[in-house]
Amino acid sequence: MTMRKKKRGIFYYLMPDKRERSVYEIDFKALYDKGYRGVIFDIDNTLVPHGAPADERSIELFRKLRAIGFKTCLVSNNVKARVDLFNKDVKTHYVFFAKKPMSGGYKRAMELMGTTRKNTLEIGDQIFTDVWGAKRLGIMCILTDPIDPVEAPHIKLKRMLENLILKRYNGE
Repeated sequence: MTMRKKKRGIFYYLMPDKRERSVYEIDFKALYDKGYRGVIFDIDNTLVPHGAPADERSIELFRKLRAIGFKTCLVSNNVKARVDLFNKDVKTHYVFFAKKPMSGGYKRAMELMGTTRKNTLEIGDQIFTDVWGAKRLGIMCILTDPIDPVEAPHIKLKRMLENLILKRYNGE
């Protein structure tokens, strides 16, 4: 007898497991208590405004996560110089030019952290990169609101499409 994999519709891959207004409002201790050990972060508009270096709030978040026992990794579609700028003061693992939503960056992040799909979670602000990429691998995904409303034109276009999806998520 062969087992068939249940087919999932496209909306499954575009729906976050959880939504939060901000990464800074997430109860990481509760997630650790549930068995999560690794956190993959998007940088721009999740942790800081687009292109900004790490600020005191983001530096403190990574200190707190290390104290709890989490391993962390930044996974960004951006270039090395951008990720280095943010990581200079955060000092964590990272993957640049990750090509999200492709799975390679997420797999590399889990290798660097020594975690698995089951005990890793991903946090980001975009459905078509962060959520889709994590869900393709079965990684728990938390979608945050973007920090800064000022965004590039191509991101604004994606946000319009994301809003249609989020209406379905919210049951509207």
